Amino acid sequence: MIDLRILREQPELVRASQRKRGEDPSIVDALLAVDDARRAAIVRFDELRNAQKTLGREVATAQGNEKATLLANSQQLAADVKVADAAQGELEAQVRVLQMQLSNLVEGAAPTGGENDFVVLEHVGTPRTFDFTPRDHLELGELLGAIDTERGAKVSGARFYFLTGVGALLELALVNMAIAQAVDAGFTPVITPVLVKPSAMEGTGYLGAHSDEIYYLPADDLYLVGTSEVPLAAFHSNEILDPATLPLRYAGFSSCFRREAGSYGKDTKGIIRVHQFDKVEMFVYCDPADALAEHQRLLAWEKQFLTALELPFRVIDTAAGDLGSSAARKFDCEVWLPTQQTYRELTSTSNTTDFQARRLGTRIKREKGTDIAATLNGTLCAVARTIVVLLENHQQADGSVRVPAALQPFLGGRAVLEPS
Repeated sequence: MIDLRILREQPELVRASQRKRGEDPSIVDALLAVDDARRAAIVRFDELRNAQKTLGREVATAQGNEKATLLANSQQLAADVKVADAAQGELEAQVRVLQMQLSNLVEGAAPTGGENDFVVLEHVGTPRTFDFTPRDHLELGELLGAIDTERGAKVSGARFYFLTGVGALLELALVNMAIAQAVDAGFTPVITPVLVKPSAMEGTGYLGAHSDEIYYLPADDLYLVGTSEVPLAAFHSNEILDPATLPLRYAGFSSCFRREAGSYGKDTKGIIRVHQFDKVEMFVYCDPADALAEHQRLLAWEKQFLTALELPFRVIDTAAGDLGSSAARKFDCEVWLPTQQTYRELTSTSNTTDFQARRLGTRIKREKGTDIAATLNGTLCAVARTIVVLLENHQQADGSVRVPAALQPFLGGRAVLEPS
């Protein structure tokens, strides 16, 4: 959630951010009105409490009829204090509800518009020209004995799959390659829980517009994560961080679960859009002053990984209307998918500024008091989709698949994946 001081001092900045996202700016005025009422209620409560304390001292020294009168007044004042306290609490709850509904402030440089209004920042590599008709990843996966969606559907339903044989080995190789790169860059590897409390999911901003994407276990009041960003963001919740330790960089590995609500008919074939997949996610806590530079570093690490896999991709600056509520700015790396003749999102990195940390109570120690930390996230390897683009881009005419040199050490030295 955003800082209320910004809301009070620069309300038009917040309204402009809402408009840029395509969201309702009137929530700014509603929140300002409730905040003003809350602040007035705090003043009223404090005045009554001070009067109550003063009256208490007078009662202690009064006698006779005067004391009886003061006692009667004290009882009325106590009732007024109780009412004022309840009013203050109710208004504080209303402020929090509205504050939690307000999206993060968009960075000024982010493009305006929706899903299709992104700006292409650069192209890396050139899409391959095939001298044969390329197979899609599912056909290649079946030839290699690597992907089995039929049995996935039999066991678990649509959008589930088995990775078998070299497919399983390929997943493990990609995860180990990603973790190795992250560790080399100074990240601490973390295997995170995949079930989290509502406070963690709410704190990261996923219980708003995207709540229908999340699997919920009502008997346990727990959520299955769609990314290890969630447990990593909550890792230091309600903690005060030593500035000398910053930035704190974590590389989280977890299975991820998404309901894919509203995606019926989209990418139903293969493993591009599935309910369960594994991912290596970078997550950073840093000083807010360093967040912009850290965002560029995360993007550079994503580009390094994709370049090592010899994949042609482009980097896009995501438009404000497609950011998600927590992100102030987001860059996506989209890899060329030969059989679809288009670029498809593979990784993304978001600067969430102090938005998540304020919700989760993560602060930085200062000489005088504390400040809210900044958090950022970036996908290093979304494994299922990475397998898709690897198979399609590096396939050969006989159905075999060339293994990029950087991946070979993590795949037992294999240079080629042969049909089974």
